[in-house]
Amino acid sequence: MPRSLKRVVVTGLGLVTPLGNDVAGNWDALMAGRSGIDRITHFDSQALGLPVHIAGEVRDFDPARYIEKREIKKMDTFTYYAIAAAQEAVDDAQLRMEGLVSERVGVLLGVGMGGLATMEEGVRVFLESGIKRVTAFLVPRLIANMASSQVGIRFGARGVNFVTTSACASGGHGVGEAFRNVTLGLQDVVLAGGAEAVVTPLGIAGFAVMRALSTRNDEPARASRPFERDRDGFVLAEGAGILVLEELEHARRRGARIYAEVVGYGANSDAYHITAPAPEGEGAARCMRLALADAELAPGDVDYINAHGTSTPYNDLNETQAIKRVFGSHANSLAVSSTKSMTGHTMGAAGGIEAAYTVLALHHQVLPPTINYEQADPECDLDYVPNRARPARVRAALSNSFGFGGANACLAFRRWE
Repeated sequence: MPRSLKRVVVTGLGLVTPLGNDVAGNWDALMAGRSGIDRITHFDSQALGLPVHIAGEVRDFDPARYIEKREIKKMDTFTYYAIAAAQEAVDDAQLRMEGLVSERVGVLLGVGMGGLATMEEGVRVFLESGIKRVTAFLVPRLIANMASSQVGIRFGARGVNFVTTSACASGGHGVGEAFRNVTLGLQDVVLAGGAEAVVTPLGIAGFAVMRALSTRNDEPARASRPFERDRDGFVLAEGAGILVLEELEHARRRGARIYAEVVGYGANSDAYHITAPAPEGEGAARCMRLALADAELAPGDVDYINAHGTSTPYNDLNETQAIKRVFGSHANSLAVSSTKSMTGHTMGAAGGIEAAYTVLALHHQVLPPTINYEQADPECDLDYVPNRARPARVRAALSNSFGFGGANACLAFRRWE
């Protein structure tokens, strides 16, 4: 049955990242070009013989600020972050659940790896002490969908509820699928984004043996340097970013403040390799074209791209090539920045966090920078907003998320006037 498509707007934002535990703290750090990357404190990486000793950790976070004490033991850290970001987003949107139809309020979050710390601890306890010492909360803590489930339980949101798991594209797919649910008229409101907490011994070890991580251990704040000549890998990080997506007329009826409009979503696959992207950005380019077509935007309408920009040699080049394929000569007029230069790579949470940053850039008409940009790479030759935030006229913007296995997501936003 044909449906008339609904317009979708962003009415609330919530963030927990290495840059701060709220939206204001994140925006201040982005505008100052301040890195959230430092020495690992969650565990002793040197004692474990790991080659990487830096990460983007969430700091000064107390789950008891958001969660009842008796509930804390039932959750992994990634769920703590999801609940904290969701609470800020709901408060920011001034949503009152008692005034909403609960069956038309959903939660769609991206989670790449779930409760890795819970899994590590569970295995240790089982091998050392046997089954009697394994917590009954092992499975509810580690399974990925507990991020969305616990948020849904907290707010009594009885609509659509699941997680998207597509590696580093998970959060982008979470926001995109939420957009689809609202634009099709299936939901009035969806809390959408991503959450992740894999700065653990096994998390560091797994990516380190792939040679994916930066080993700039003596200069943590300078380690993540997307698109820069001397980039040597990404910095593993953690956090959550959640947006309140709302049907436009629903938002207007309750007098909601609107940050930006969500206008398009692209999702596809490279179908090429388990870790490497398709050559010359072929898959990423198709994904951006899908988002532009869905948004009914021409390439020349886009002023800014929040890039996936991981700080790995191959991926940054690949994304640059993809942007050139899609935007042609307009690529030279685009501003492209990677906020991972400050946050590190938050994995499944990245798409949610960076969608929120893109919305803030549209709302404030200021572009976040790519910090640590010191030496230009001749093959990465776009305007990466080097080192300093920049006021700019931004009419429309894209947020890119690309993951292992060839998973691609691209979100299109338009300034709200």
